[in-house]
Parts: sequence; structure tokens; C-alpha cells
Amino acid sequence: MKNNRAGKFIMEGISDSAYKSFVPNFLPPSPPLNYDDELIYLVSEANRFIGRLDEITDILIAPNFFVYMYARQEATLSSQIEGTQATFSDLIKKEAGINDELPDDVKEIENYINALEYGLKRLEKLPLSLRLIREIHSILLKDVRGQHKCPGEFRKSQNWIGGHSINTASYIPPAPQYLNGLLDNFEKFLHADDKTHPLIKTALIHSQFEIIHPFLDGNGRIGRLLINFYLAHKGILSKPTMYISKFFKKHRKQYYEYLNNITVSGDFERWIKFFLEGIIEMSKEAVNKARKIKELRETHTVKVQSLLRISENAIKLYNNLFNKPTVAVGDVCNMLDLTYPNAKKMIDKFIDLGILKLFVERKRNKIYVYNDYLQLFSD
Repeated sequence: MKNNRAGKFIMEGISDSAYKSFVPNFLPPSPPLNYDDELIYLVSEANRFIGRLDEITDILIAPNFFVYMYARQEATLSSQIEGTQATFSDLIKKEAGINDELPDDVKEIENYINALEYGLKRLEKLPLSLRLIREIHSILLKDVRGQHKCPGEFRKSQNWIGGHSINTASYIPPAPQYLNGLLDNFEKFLHADDKTHPLIKTALIHSQFEIIHPFLDGNGRIGRLLINFYLAHKGILSKPTMYISKFFKKHRKQYYEYLNNITVSGDFERWIKFFLEGIIEMSKEAVNKARKIKELRETHTVKVQSLLRISENAIKLYNNLFNKPTVAVGDVCNMLDLTYPNAKKMIDKFIDLGILKLFVERKRNKIYVYNDYLQLFSD
């Protein structure tokens, strides 16, 4: 294959063990990106819709009623792209304390959530950096598949994508001796004041990270987390209310194809257009979901307020369901300082109002769920 604007293939090894790895050029791309009419239009639309999302979530609903569940949906879908079998429902059951017959890899989704929350919190004090990326990686691989593949450390050996061996691989990233220079450039590009639109820069950050593939495992998930972190770092979204993994999973074939085409032909533009299309689609979906949450909350708040004498406690319980949509009688006892019989009566009233329904019945306990809210995130 010929060299292209994205980088070059370099022969590594000798004789029967020889292989070609791809070494990307430093960012930004050279020659510069071609801003044709389609790309200009998509940048404008993506900027418009993501701005509308940031505005409307603050107006329509309290963002915290949105963030908890959206983060869990993103964690599930991003992990499933990498082969995790656990579902969104499995995760909700695990967080409700239901561990019976759940797939082992639900832990991978939990780690993704922990990494996401940790990273967003750290960004309040620590710049987006290689150091932060390593910290996130160590959280992501803790006690799961890949835990023996140097969590928190950039690789010192060759890795590859696809195939049972390097000889049958679909893609071979740069050899370890190139990583220091590539990662140094990557970090400088994160902070360069180069006037590149932040959404285009986010697309380039993700593609370059996946091409470098600096860890032995977890690169896809870290690369998608970087999208969220960079949007937060640049203030594009004041709250993490837009995630793109659903779009990538839905269009998985194109996702991998357009990333691969960068290494094959240097086609950054087609990848960036695809990425912007995802921003537009997921921003629209998030806005629609915010409106549905507002409608649901207004309808059910009226019902809860009808409980009169217990309305103050009932409202507190109802609001808490947006932070955690599952609840047991014991949770209500602790939350509202009620006796067990009174807490059970309150849950029964919520069932009568159609707000709660039985989720899982256990020998010594029953778990209830705010199903209408849960279903908004289960598609």
C-alpha cells in the first residue's frame, strides 16, 4: 500500500515473522481538511443541535434527572460494541442489589460508568491529558477481562485488531517504539489553539486514538470516553447529556469502515462527516427524550401530590427515582426515616398510581421499579 496523508505502513520483523504496521502522521492532517459544502453544513447542524440540547435540558428538566440513566445507557452500548453480553436491564438489576444469574461481564459496564464519572470529576481540577487517560484505563480494566494487560500503562509490545494472530489481523497499529512521539503529539493536539472547530477536533481525537491503539486492551472504550471528556473539556455541553455509542453500535459496519479508510486512503473527511451525523442524530434523540421525561414528571408529580398528608415524603421518594429507578421498602425506610409498615404503604400507593411496579421478587425482599422512566432508556 502507498503512503497517504494519514501515515504510512512500515515493515516490522524479519522473514516469516514480518508484518506491516501502520504509523500515523502527527495531527493535524496535512494537507488540511477539505471543507466542502457537505462538511460545512454538517458542522453547522451538529453545532446547532448540540447547543439546543444543552439549552433545553436546563430548561425542561433538572439535568441530574437525565445524567444518571443516560450514562448507564452509554456504558452498556459502548461495552457491547466490544463484545460485552450484559444488557441495560442486567446493569439496573445489579445496581439494585440483584446478583442472581447475571452475566459476569456486567462488571465491565460498571467499570465504564466509574471511569466516566471519575474522568468528568477529575476534569474539574486536572486538564485532559495522557495522565488522566492512564488513570481512566486502570479503572476500566479493574477485575475484568484485560485486568492482566497492564491497566493504566501504555503498551510496550505489539498488538493487533481482528484475526487469531498478527498474520491474520485486519489492522496492526504502530509498533511500540513509535508510541512516545505519537502520544506526545496527541496530547499537544488536545490543547492546541489551532482554531479547529471543537466537534471536528473531537472526531480527529477519537480516530487518532483508535489508530494509535496505545493500550493492550480497552482502546475502543477509552476512545469513546475521550469523546465525552473532550466535549466537557471544551464546554460544548455543560452536563454529559449526549452520548454517541448508540449511533456507533447501530452503524457498526460504517464506524469501523470509515476509521479503517483513514489508514488505507487518508480519508479523514468521510469519517468526520459520519461522526457529525452521529452528533446530530444523538442530540435530536436526547432532546426528544428530555421532553418525554418532562411530560412524564409533570403527569406523575400531579398524581403524587394527590396523596395529601404524605405528599412531602412522596415527592422526595418520587424525585429520588430519577437518580435510581429501583427501590425496596428498606430503601424507603432509610430515605424517609419511616417504619417498615409505613414505607410499605407508600410503595403500595405508588403502585396504585401506576408509578412503581414489581421488578424482582426475592425471598426476603421485593424490588420495585419506575418502569415508565426505565423504558425511555431501554431502546
